Amino acid sequence: MPDAHADLVVRDTHVVTWDADTPTADAIAVRGDRIVALGTEAVAEFTGPSTEVIEGAGMVLPGFQDAHVHAPFAGNTMLQVWLNDLSGKDAYLAHIADYAASHPDAEWIVGGGWAMEHFPRGCPSKEDLDAIVPDRPVFLMNRDVHGAWVNSRALEIGGIDRTTPDPVDGRIERDPATGEPTGTLHEGVAYTFRDRFLPVPGRPEWEEAIRVAQAHLHSLGITGWQDAWVTPDTQAAYESLARSGELTARVVGALWWDRHRGLEQVEELLGRRAAGPVGSFHPTTVKIMADGVMENYTGALLEPYCDGCGGHTDNRGLSYVERDLLAQAVTALSGEGFQVHMHAIGDRAARDCLDAVAAAQAAHGRLDLRHHIAHLQLVHPDDLPRFAELGVVANCQAYWAQHDSQMDDLTLPFLGEERSTLQFPFADLVRHGARLAMGSDWAVSTADPLPQIEVAVTRVDPSMRGSDAFLPHQALDLRTALHAFTAGSAYVNHDDDGATLRVGTRADLAVLDTDLLPGSGAPTVLPTDAVVTHTVAAGRVVHRAS
Repeated sequence: MPDAHADLVVRDTHVVTWDADTPTADAIAVRGDRIVALGTEAVAEFTGPSTEVIEGAGMVLPGFQDAHVHAPFAGNTMLQVWLNDLSGKDAYLAHIADYAASHPDAEWIVGGGWAMEHFPRGCPSKEDLDAIVPDRPVFLMNRDVHGAWVNSRALEIGGIDRTTPDPVDGRIERDPATGEPTGTLHEGVAYTFRDRFLPVPGRPEWEEAIRVAQAHLHSLGITGWQDAWVTPDTQAAYESLARSGELTARVVGALWWDRHRGLEQVEELLGRRAAGPVGSFHPTTVKIMADGVMENYTGALLEPYCDGCGGHTDNRGLSYVERDLLAQAVTALSGEGFQVHMHAIGDRAARDCLDAVAAAQAAHGRLDLRHHIAHLQLVHPDDLPRFAELGVVANCQAYWAQHDSQMDDLTLPFLGEERSTLQFPFADLVRHGARLAMGSDWAVSTADPLPQIEVAVTRVDPSMRGSDAFLPHQALDLRTALHAFTAGSAYVNHDDDGATLRVGTRADLAVLDTDLLPGSGAPTVLPTDAVVTHTVAAGRVVHRAS
């Protein structure tokens, strides 16, 4: 008999362990923060009168881990103007007006989450905001956080008018006849405006934002994540919550690389890393943005964008970090033992990132740093084998691989027919031996792993089942997609303890009401047919479905 009974038992279920020696079990027992037994007979010995027993769950997986998320910023927006759950200009304007009316003392109306697809050419206008909030500045980042919707008062405060030049890393949307700003700020213009003029949250505000985000992520079965944009302020908030025990998730912090600076910032990053790890927070990664996004033509391409009418432009997008400096940065960071998390949307950006890792390996050899490239909307076929060759993880945002207005109206006409067929090549990456991780990029899109995994498998939005699939030959099988959002992301997070369910490993569990992988046959249900009923982080039940 064991010395003590388990705190938690889940039995009469399908436990998917991802452990080659014991790939499945029908029960699991947890004591403290560890798994202590697998299988009905072993678990029975650990079940006592004080053990919490969950009976008949459909499935138990290692806890989902999100390999690319913006938890503090999402949580902060949830506490302000949260447009992510709305659809359409009228709904946005009604909510903004309600928020402004209910917060009469707010100097700024701040938030975000609007989708480009609801506006002509993806660009909302200042006049719509002026009509509902004429007296206070409004600044609302879009859903992909690459642009902002502002009113006239905000433009006035920012000193932005028809004479203001575009910076090299952004663009002011203008009236073609007058040159006057129309109310949309793209890329670097939006970021610089935000950093210079918006009220700065203090540590209490950031801590509350992380609490709100963590509760939401836990409710979806997520027990850990990699925060893809950690500033000194959000790092301090994470560390404070970790010290107090309020950070119940395991979080890897990707420290932000300032693209306006050079290698001199490596010393500062080393200093910030030296502050951790603190509890379950690990500031061991650096995030570098290599380019922008396709929808506003800032994703870096090998060949120019099309003009939407069958011709070509001379625009190849933007490289936010010049390719030689990128190689130097990844080499320097690798030499200091940092993992590097790179944003690459276009095929030129993806190639530059792979070249940078190759340069680092030429200098230092093959180290176990687990560098990864996120998004990978467009990858040149010649570069697909290089992920496995270099050991670079493909960090996939699977929910984007579907037909929607942003894809069909704002992307496909400007990529052209041939390049459009190369987007989000998940299956090709697997065929070439690449290791996959998955992340949501929340609040850019839903944080829920189940619809993301369903899109990875069907290439169709779950709400549109039966409609045309987006490049269905790039779909993943369900087992591969589930593995990527659990063990694959755990690998990226250097969390080998959280990658499998074995006796002795940390007890991070996602409990579902439905078995998505029944027996050895083909799945009979899709991921969004299931619901996460319990989330267990380091042995602690952090979510119970009502």
